[in-house]
Amino acid sequence: MIRTGDVKDVLILDAIARRVADELHGSGIDQWSATYPGVREFAADILRSGLFVSEEGRRIIGSISVLPENDPAYATVTWVGKKAFVVHRLMVDPDARCKGVGSALLTYAIRLAAEAGMDSVKVDTHPDNQRMRRLLMKHGFVPRGYLPLINRDAYELPLK
Repeated sequence: MIRTGDVKDVLILDAIARRVADELHGSGIDQWSATYPGVREFAADILRSGLFVSEEGRRIIGSISVLPENDPAYATVTWVGKKAFVVHRLMVDPDARCKGVGSALLTYAIRLAAEAGMDSVKVDTHPDNQRMRRLLMKHGFVPRGYLPLINRDAYELPLK
């Protein structure tokens, strides 16, 4: 089940983010840190009505932030869409992997964008994050280039 995130979820999401960041670093991927993403980012996403959590029973097992914005770093690549939602902070609890949670969250974000009349969904990921890159390609995202300001690869899913 996917639902809108709430303030009561923030500490749980912070704990999951720490486990995900530790796993990424253990795999040699310098994405996220000991403090990012954290309480501040998740709370800000809630205030912008952009945080969504996946639950199994009553246990949070993943989250995604979907926001109508373009980061300044995104200006360095050419995008197809002019009105897009941007996916941030997609994560799945390491204990809940291989259950389709990441795919369900990404599909949910795509549906939100289509329902809001957006013409694309944009996302970035660390160049070494092969798991995320495979997920994006599985869902039809197209590589758009490298974002040197944040050391990320950019992807887009045109919707129209």
